[in-house]
Amino acid sequence: MNDRQIQTIEQVRQFLGGNEAVEFQSVKVKEKYAWIEGVLIRFWYHRLKKADKGALRQYIQKVTGYSRAQVSRLVTKYRKTGRLQKTDYRRHCFPCTYTLRGAELLARTDELHGWLSGPATKKIMEREHEVYGHTEFEHISRISVAHLYNLRRSSHYRTMTRRFTKTKHSVSPIGERAKPYPNGQPGHIRIDTVHQGDTDDHKGVYHINAVDEVIQWEIVASTQKISEAYLVPVLEMLLVQFPFTIRGFHSDNGSEFVNKVVAELLNKMLIRFTKSRPRHSDDNALVETKNGAILRKHLGYDYISQTCAEFPQWLQQK
Repeated sequence: MNDRQIQTIEQVRQFLGGNEAVEFQSVKVKEKYAWIEGVLIRFWYHRLKKADKGALRQYIQKVTGYSRAQVSRLVTKYRKTGRLQKTDYRRHCFPCTYTLRGAELLARTDELHGWLSGPATKKIMEREHEVYGHTEFEHISRISVAHLYNLRRSSHYRTMTRRFTKTKHSVSPIGERAKPYPNGQPGHIRIDTVHQGDTDDHKGVYHINAVDEVIQWEIVASTQKISEAYLVPVLEMLLVQFPFTIRGFHSDNGSEFVNKVVAELLNKMLIRFTKSRPRHSDDNALVETKNGAILRKHLGYDYISQTCAEFPQWLQQK
């Protein structure tokens, strides 16, 4: 900071008013303290009047960027000691009790035992020292459970061990995971989709196969795609063609049926919506067998174009 041209209090007031220029340079804290001390000495701060002292403090505050309270503390320190020096401060640090060797032993123990809880891991390390006589565990076995977790979060521990967690699947709240029980009454249908092949990157037609669980009444409908815009109108036509009231609708966990649009349609028709349970491959076995025994027997496996299942004109308008 080059302020040699400012020598009087009047020039200080002109500077505060914005009429005098001063060069600002990047300086360290010690250099700022030395500059403040030089200003206080140059203007004989202890001999100034109260108003002049206030102007000089504003000048220091503006040049250094310090707050008013900080400038007051520095001036008070100068008046008491006659010097203004930055106090070297060393933050108190706790001694490192558990070294890198302890982190390595903890990482090896966690990898061998599958990252158990803190108390269980501590007990294992205690047994390694006390029961099996492994002296390298003597120090780390005395670690507290709370600090064990701190050691697991350290960067050195993380570089020595890698732990991967599988992505957890999201559970859809749509539908009820249950096996339907018709109690000998018709109206509980099982439903599934069958794809009629691809050719030259063109998708084939999709068949919707619906079978009643009790009387085996079966209806098959075809649609170009299984998106909501195509599937829902076909489902509406399919459900009303059954000669009895539909009470239950059971499907697998495919997204073509387990979605909000289909759920709203079934809810509007007062039909209970159930879906297959995990680890129960036979929940929808009835319609799966019909896919092979009926659909594949009559329609085969050859490609059928989507244009063969085009919407009627009146259905498109609807």
